[in-house]
This record gives sequence, C-alpha cells and structure tokens, in this order.
Amino acid sequence: MFSLAADLIHVFSSVPRHLNFIDHTSDIGWKESQRVQPVIVDAGIYLAGRNQFFQSTEKRATPDGFKFFTGSPWVILNRRFIEYCIFGWENLPRTLLMYFTNVMLPLEGYFHSVACNSDFRNFTVNNDLRYVAWDDPPQMEPRFLNITHYEEIVESGVPFARKFREKEYLLDKIDEKILQRWRHRPVPGAWCTGRKRWFSDPCSQWSNVNIVRPGPQAEKFRRYMDRILEESKSSNSSCAQ
Repeated sequence: MFSLAADLIHVFSSVPRHLNFIDHTSDIGWKESQRVQPVIVDAGIYLAGRNQFFQSTEKRATPDGFKFFTGSPWVILNRRFIEYCIFGWENLPRTLLMYFTNVMLPLEGYFHSVACNSDFRNFTVNNDLRYVAWDDPPQMEPRFLNITHYEEIVESGVPFARKFREKEYLLDKIDEKILQRWRHRPVPGAWCTGRKRWFSDPCSQWSNVNIVRPGPQAEKFRRYMDRILEESKSSNSSCAQ
C-alpha cells in the first residue's frame, strides 16, 4: 500500500471512530456581510453547461434559528454523521442544506454548522489536519508553500498541506525524501517485491496488496494526532464559542 495511505490507515486505526475533524469557528467577522447575508443563485444547479452564479441585490438577515459556523472546506467525517446529514432524522441537515444552497462557498460552512448545532458538537475535533502558512495579518488566501517550508512541514507531522504552485520544487523533494517516489513511478509500498535499480521499478513485481506498513512519517503523525486529541478533550467544546 502507498506509504501515505499506509500512514493514514495506521494512525486512524487507533483513533475513536465517532470523531469528526472539522476546522470551525463561530467568529465569522467580515464573512457575515459578505458570505452569510448575500443571497447567491448558482445557475449551475439547474442549467446545463453553466457555472456562473448571480448575487441578489437584496440581503437577508443573519439566521437566528441556528448558529452559523465557518472554517476549512477540507473535512474528515465519520459514517454516522454522514448518515445524519443524508437522512436528517430531526430535519436540521435539510434545513441548513436549503439555506446554504444560496450561500457563497457553502463547503466552508455547511458541515461545520450541522455538526455544531446538533449532538455531534461533542464529537468534533477543531482541526483539518493541514499545514497552511498565513501572512500576518492573514489575507483572503494562504501563502504558497515553497522549499523554505520543507523542514517545518516534515517536523510538524501533519499529513496534508496547501497550497502549492504548479511544478513547485518542494513537491519533488517531498516525493523523493518522504514518499521515496522515483520520477514518473508510483509511491513504493510494502507490496512492492522487485529489486530497486535505476533501470527497473521495484513495484513492477508485487505480492499482497493489502499489506499496511507505516513509513517513517507515521510516528510524527501519531504524535501530532495524540496532541490534538488531548487538546480537544481538555478544552471546552469549540462549538460553544
């Protein structure tokens, strides 16, 4: 199995399965007037071949039937929470779905608001497991990562990072040093049984593809995971903020 996938499976196998990882906050600030109150109509929902959206000239009041949360659009959700969002046995997920249909960038608020306005608030870790570099003060978008961030990314133990420019050298170094991936070849895993030579790919021969053998970064990821889970348990629910 690929090294990164093996590391993820290895660490998550000991993480409680009822947890969701959703970076979120109720301190929406400027987003209230620019994201929450404007009414957005996405033409792509009902017109084939169109990806434009339109903004109404009028705004709507900030909802008082639920608390609005926002955060990272990259989330890790457990099965029970997904089933709740689909079936919505007390109608909250569908109510919020209808509301977020007309919100700019709904992926930055829908799951966050459903989780924090429901019983899942106590099973949500306020983290998206991503390394991101922000300006000071933060701008609309994070900084592009480059080779100067390499050591910090490696030592952090965080499994994901963003954002990168196309053909960024940092990605090549991650492939070479962390994933041990040769150019134009797959990431080698425990299933690769061929000999590693400059003219041959060790993964051209394989055995059991279900073998999971964590790589050297797995221990750093494990320490990072232990730390954020301990912080989550020792602090008050971030959904109450």
